[in-house]
Amino acid sequence: MSTGQSVFEYMDLSSLERAPRVRQLSELGFTWADLEEEEYWLDAIAVLRRETFLELEEASAKLWSILDKAVRYVHRRHDLYDLMGIPQVLWEMLDECPLPPQGYISRYARFDFAIATNGTIKLLELNADTPTGYVEASIATPWICGQAGVLSVNEGMTEQVAAAWAHERPDTAACVAYGTHQEDSGTIEALVRHSGLDIQCVDCLELSIDEGVVKDGNGRIIERMFALYPKEWMAVDDGGEALAYAVESGRLQLFNTPHSILLQSKGLIAAVWGMFELGLLFNEEERKAIESYILPTYNKPVFSGNFVSKSVFGREGGSVRLFDDSGALELADEDGFDSSILFPTVYQKRAEMARIETREGPFHLLTGMFVINGKPCGLLGRAGGLITGNTSHFIALGVR
Repeated sequence: MSTGQSVFEYMDLSSLERAPRVRQLSELGFTWADLEEEEYWLDAIAVLRRETFLELEEASAKLWSILDKAVRYVHRRHDLYDLMGIPQVLWEMLDECPLPPQGYISRYARFDFAIATNGTIKLLELNADTPTGYVEASIATPWICGQAGVLSVNEGMTEQVAAAWAHERPDTAACVAYGTHQEDSGTIEALVRHSGLDIQCVDCLELSIDEGVVKDGNGRIIERMFALYPKEWMAVDDGGEALAYAVESGRLQLFNTPHSILLQSKGLIAAVWGMFELGLLFNEEERKAIESYILPTYNKPVFSGNFVSKSVFGREGGSVRLFDDSGALELADEDGFDSSILFPTVYQKRAEMARIETREGPFHLLTGMFVINGKPCGLLGRAGGLITGNTSHFIALGVR
């Protein structure tokens, strides 16, 4: 274990035999610790200083409230929908469906933060629609930390899922390529298991829709569905418009709720920053939180250098480009799908991420904080390059 000056302490567990540990994690439901002979899971723990964790938890709660307030301001303003890149096929659905209660626009979400070596916390984005990493955070992280005698703060995630789904009561959970896509299939299976409800898991590609009625591959009518299916894809997928109509007409209740796409869009962060600069909407306490934790973010490339560009609906690093102090392109993601060809781009000031030294080499550490049923309740660690994309590794996060 080495400390240095970082708020993260790196604990290397690679001296332990990996194969039996991978088997044990698989039995618990984390079946993709190794992917095609690649080690997705780093057998290690990044232990976060307690004071920094408490600040992160508080920051998450404040930002959750701020972004919720911003969605209610944006709701039914089509000029802002357009700026945020919300596809027009969804506008009527968003306008007609009632907004959920305060704090519950999404009941299953994850913030992604850059935490610098010195503990400075900056929000990169909010995954409020279809976040993954749940199995890694709720199942693998507590087990790994428990084996090493390190505190995990993720123990309450399963209770929050049960509370959220007790309210939403989906009859179906869906993902694309259910049964063959390990991560997405494992994610919805774990959520179903932790909900304690009788819920059918299905493949999105086997759904049919007729006059707003949604059925699975066996002809069973679906009325309440949780789907790991990004809502923006309704604008480009065959059947997307029919799915939107099913929700608009009330024949299908979709979770996360339709309005989670407003939280999901990185354009909302640009809107929040713009209102902060103009002195609109937010009170003094909210303004302090925005200034402390949100990076300057714009819909236009106003920076002369040291900024990031990314699609409002970029996922897994796709579409991210880093520009250096002189404004020259330094690095572009080559692995994820570049959704900037379909959706608008935002421009954000760059933030520092702490580095960890591992046996595989140096990595930058991205810190996720799940917000489930309105409560910040679980850490997710990912180790990768300057852009955290599909090739990043999972690392358990504990608290000192």
